[in-house]
Amino acid sequence: MERITASDGATIVLHSTGSGPGIVVVHGGGVTIDVYRRLAAALADRFTVHLYNRRGRADAPPRSEPYTFEQDIDDLALVLEHTGAGNVIGHSSGGFIVLQAALRLPIDRLALYDATVSIDGGFPTAWLDAAREALRASDTARALAITAGGINTQMAASKLPLGVRTAICRAFLRTRIGRTMGDLLPITLDESHQVRVHDGPADQWAGVTAEVLLACGADGPPYYVELNEALARALPRARTLRIPRSGHDAINRAHPRLVDPLAAFFAAPVTPERADQV
Repeated sequence: MERITASDGATIVLHSTGSGPGIVVVHGGGVTIDVYRRLAAALADRFTVHLYNRRGRADAPPRSEPYTFEQDIDDLALVLEHTGAGNVIGHSSGGFIVLQAALRLPIDRLALYDATVSIDGGFPTAWLDAAREALRASDTARALAITAGGINTQMAASKLPLGVRTAICRAFLRTRIGRTMGDLLPITLDESHQVRVHDGPADQWAGVTAEVLLACGADGPPYYVELNEALARALPRARTLRIPRSGHDAINRAHPRLVDPLAAFFAAPVTPERADQV
């Protein structure tokens, strides 16, 4: 564990494991680095994996308000400079942060899994205002139910009546991961709002020069397939990959069917050509 100092004097705690070329993991919204430790362990025999909690979570400092992604990008720049890593993994809203960062930071390879990027309205956000209203009313279970149903459009549970989904979420909030997601729900909604604000055409990302692997799970929300395909057409050095029998949390589960393609991607020589899509 290392402590590094950000430009505003705050301390970023860096958790590193393994040996070999460095990979920095930028985690998703409603979680901490704890759910990525299995991924780090699976890659540690080939890479040095660097985890850090984004602001407002666990051992991270508070985030600035009003929230934008800029502070997250600045913190990632600090971690990349400190570690010397040129490889980054971004998951969910962490994928949005990494894509934004790749427009201005020296990143060689970038692997995104279910990156929460909205292209021409492709990421669903119609649920967001209702979720924020429920949270303002201190009804965390209802807000979480609206959020889960709005994002996980492929799940049968998302079609259940809201009252039933709220009761399920109320029970879920009594679990350890549920408490974490409930506590972090305001951050999740703020980040979803920022994704909505930055909706636009895919060519806004055309300046990303890193080699990019755009991965998603075959059993996850279907809109990630279309978003990845749109990104791949716009990015000069990108390819897509669908991971079979995998959902949004597959990167946390770290099954070899996801870990092995990630390891192969980061181990391959960096080439100037545009990669073929798969």
